[in-house]
Amino acid sequence: MCTYHTVTTTVDGSAKGPEGSWFHVTDAAVYYDHPVHAMAGHTLNIDLTDPTRGPAARVALELTSTSARELVAAIQEALDAVPAALLQS
Repeated sequence: MCTYHTVTTTVDGSAKGPEGSWFHVTDAAVYYDHPVHAMAGHTLNIDLTDPTRGPAARVALELTSTSARELVAAIQEALDAVPAALLQS
């Protein structure tokens, strides 16, 4: 069963697209649903986009719930290790 619960947020960063070029990403959508490509029944899906550039300006992740939780922990650990003076808003 799908939850249809999608969390969206604005982001400020860059992503490498399918043709190997970098582009600015401004939006993120996170949801738990059926994957398109991953070999799992359901995955946590993360889409990073720049809607002003059309549908090609998109990077998508499909992660198992275990992998998604491990990624969250790894991100938190990496950020916690950065000296406060280096962190940007």
